[in-house]
Amino acid sequence: MDTQEALDRAISEWLARAHPTPAQAWHEWAVQGVALLPLGDRFAAVRMASDEVHAAVESSDPDQVAVCLGLLLGGSIIYDRRVAGGTYYALIQGHAGLVWAYDDIATCLGHGTYLGVPRLDRQQSPGTYWLVPPRYEGDLCTPRAITALVKRGRSRLAACSEA
Repeated sequence: MDTQEALDRAISEWLARAHPTPAQAWHEWAVQGVALLPLGDRFAAVRMASDEVHAAVESSDPDQVAVCLGLLLGGSIIYDRRVAGGTYYALIQGHAGLVWAYDDIATCLGHGTYLGVPRLDRQQSPGTYWLVPPRYEGDLCTPRAITALVKRGRSRLAACSEA
């Protein structure tokens, strides 16, 4: 097994351990390509509207958005195309759902919520995929960066609607 394969396996195992029965996550990835994982312990997720994200990074091109979000947020991001317009999910520390004070900016999904988490090699459309895949176990975004990004997107959208 080469180094990248070993790293991918370690990351996948870290993700699978979010599930009370990790074998179930592995099964769902094998069959569906996406596993429903509970949020709030290993990680939580902040839901970001695509129009705000695109306004913040001034692009809707998937490759450009991926590069910008990778630089700005510094962690793992899932993109779900199944919702009209698409939705981005930035993974953050699990306890953040308990102390998240920015629901007026973006919703943090934590305990009691499940997220469709793609198999690590799902990195393009169709369906749910990693826009910015984890680079290591625990590769999470920072709340401050997420809120700054969403605020910037909202500000740019407001400026466009006033023009």
